[in-house]
Parts: sequence; C-alpha cells; structure tokens
Amino acid sequence: MLNWIKNNKQGIIRGMFLVPIILVMVISISHVVSWYDLANPMSWAIYLSVAIEIAAMSSIAAASVKIKGGVWLVFIIVSLVQFIGNIFFSFKEIDVLSQGFKDWVQLTSPVFESLGSDVSDVISQRRWLALLEGGLLPIISLASLHFFIKYGGIDDKQPIVEVKVPEKIELTYQVPEDLKPTEEVVEPPIQTDVQKALDINARKKFEGTDKWGQ
Repeated sequence: MLNWIKNNKQGIIRGMFLVPIILVMVISISHVVSWYDLANPMSWAIYLSVAIEIAAMSSIAAASVKIKGGVWLVFIIVSLVQFIGNIFFSFKEIDVLSQGFKDWVQLTSPVFESLGSDVSDVISQRRWLALLEGGLLPIISLASLHFFIKYGGIDDKQPIVEVKVPEKIELTYQVPEDLKPTEEVVEPPIQTDVQKALDINARKKFEGTDKWGQ
C-alpha cells in the first residue's frame, strides 16, 4: 500500500485538488438554478447554470496558461454570477425562526457589532450568513481548479547527475605495419660517356672562369 502511494503520489495530489472542484460544481449548479429561475423557465435555468460552470472552468484554465485576450473579463463575469447564485440560494433557504439561526446570531453578534451591524436587525444577520455560506464556495472551487492546472506533477527532488569532462583528451593510435611509409633510396641516374664528357668540359670552363675572372 505504501509503495503504491509513493509510486502514484502525483496522481493522488491532483485527485485531491479535483474532488472539491467537482463537489462545489454540482452544488453551485443547483444554487445558480434558483437565481436563474426568477426570470427563466426551469429548463433554461438549468442550461444556463451548467453553462456558467463550464465557462468558469474554461476561463480559469485559460488564465492559468496565460492566454491573452478577454480571459479575465469572462472570469470576472462568471464568478460574479456564481457569487450571486450561491448567496441568493443561501439567503432564500435561511429560516430566521429556527434555533440554529438564533444560536448563530448570538455567537457572531460581537463580530458584527464591531463592523457596525445592528444585532437586532434580523435581515442584516441573514444577509451576513448568506454571504459567508454562499460566497465562499466559488472561491474554494476556483482556487482548487487553479492548483489542479498549475500542478505539473514534477517531483520535489530529482536525482542530479554530474558529468565530469576531462580538461585534456589525448588520443593515441597505432598504424598497422602494412600501412607505414617506407623509405626509398634514390640512386643517382647512370650517366653515359657522352654526359660525363659534357660534365667535365662544363666543370673546366667554370673553374677557368673562376680562376681568371673570365
């Protein structure tokens, strides 16, 4: 089991990033449907909600790989729709008469009082709760999707191979005996009697000129 985890560490980490993306996407689709249902038939509300989730994932993917253009504009628009849909659904489902909501108000009243909110204002407390419950879901989903895309699956530690290059490389080779150059003895050409007589006459003339300056 430990060996399997070690060998599949990269896939496990990417899978952990993928799980919250899928869960939040399913929840967010149902939340945004309730907001689109205010002005559209239920079938169109479902289609629009699914399209918004696909556009959100596409925009964050394009932004992560640094595609230029109107990527951030699309990302801001779809994120705004997600925020509105999730917050509206949470606000609609909150029961201000339930004991859970009363306990929540008692718990968070010091924090909201420091922010200038009236604790006795039930609508204000309901808005704060809807903002926290619905507004954090898109942030969690988009952050997980960003990490999923950015994680390249590269090991933290990779073996470093050092290659030593010698400063000087000497090459030695041996020439086969049959390929070695042979020294040839050049013998002087054999002179005939006529050539010898001509050489003697030329030598005598040269010596006479050198002696008498003629």
